[in-house]
Amino acid sequence: MYAILDIESTGGKYNEEGIMEIAIHRFDGHKVVDKFISLVNPERDIQPFVVNLTGINNKMLVTAPKFHEVAKRIIEITQDAVLVAHNAQFDYRILRTEFRRLGYNYQRKTLCTVDLSKKLIPEAESHSLGKLVRSLGIAVSDRHRANGDALATLKLFKLLLTKDSNKTIITEVIREETLGELSTKQLDIVDSLPSETGVYYMHDKNGEILFIGKSKNIKKRVNQHFTNVGALARKLQKETKKVTFEKTGSELVALLKEHHEIKKNAPTYNDKRRKKGYTHGVYVIEDESGNFSLKPERANGQTKRLGSFNSLSATQNFLNKISEEFQLENNENQNSKIEEATNKYSIDKRSIVVLDRGRELGEQSAILIKNGQLSGFGFIDLNYQLNNIHILESIITSMQGDEHSTFIIESYLRKRNRIKIIELNK
Repeated sequence: MYAILDIESTGGKYNEEGIMEIAIHRFDGHKVVDKFISLVNPERDIQPFVVNLTGINNKMLVTAPKFHEVAKRIIEITQDAVLVAHNAQFDYRILRTEFRRLGYNYQRKTLCTVDLSKKLIPEAESHSLGKLVRSLGIAVSDRHRANGDALATLKLFKLLLTKDSNKTIITEVIREETLGELSTKQLDIVDSLPSETGVYYMHDKNGEILFIGKSKNIKKRVNQHFTNVGALARKLQKETKKVTFEKTGSELVALLKEHHEIKKNAPTYNDKRRKKGYTHGVYVIEDESGNFSLKPERANGQTKRLGSFNSLSATQNFLNKISEEFQLENNENQNSKIEEATNKYSIDKRSIVVLDRGRELGEQSAILIKNGQLSGFGFIDLNYQLNNIHILESIITSMQGDEHSTFIIESYLRKRNRIKIIELNK
């Protein structure tokens, strides 16, 4: 017996979302034998992007039943059934969270039609529900509403059952009740983590570091490690006994810190291949008349680099972008424009401080670069700390710069337009 499920949630912070609509079709493998469809008063506001996506607003839910009023019906209709959903991990987590708020430990086996369709229809261009059912000629209406998506998932599931002629794949992808969810110990670990940017460390029973990672949401990322089904995830689920973290505020600091500490600690399950940095760059070429031009080339110690990249095609794409951004074609001020582009996107041979977000309000992160090499990072909340290089150097955490850290910084500068760069007096 299967329970085809779709949930529309309010959005919001991870594990703080609420259910605002639910649809369940109890399916015996041949026909629907029961169904439950209802709006739900989530007792919290709906995020604006969710209102735009679903058309459900707060006013529509004022008179809807609250979750505790429909909980018994959900338990009954899913009893002795496998929950089937498109991205089942999401729906199951949201449902388990709501029941947990009521003090009830809701557990069911789950089956994800994303996983199943990837195995049975690997040639599909996309395995998202909307694009997949359209490519299969499956009629669907009321997208992004619980019953519309549940019916689409039901039709897709029927097709997949037919395709699974030897019946082995369904057996393989059905997850045990606790897989895709967290054990009590893992729940305690995740609950202790912040939903903020930083670096996290997964430790074994002896305190040794198994894995170092960075994320803009540490809580969410560690939860994913505990619920994913890949080989690495299974090892981390089995061996992780503790997770520690350091908040950075800045994603750039997190990236640099992750790279530096993986090199330093060589954790058991991080990729052992050394990251060597960039292979290509956009270089500034000066002719005999003192005129500048730009050229994409393989990195080989040229004198002035405007940006670093891992491929020639990426280098050329960036050159096209800045040529348009700074209007370099036939520009009589081309030299000054190229200098302007260099100051925005390159750290080559420069001594600068890159200012980014701090860990809390009023604080900034400061990444110190001397003569084109990463020197370290620190956190400042007073201007005199920044204006006095000796004080700045005394409060930073030193880092050994390399080509990969240069690549990280210059890649970040290309993606973040609001970063502040301060030139240091030479």
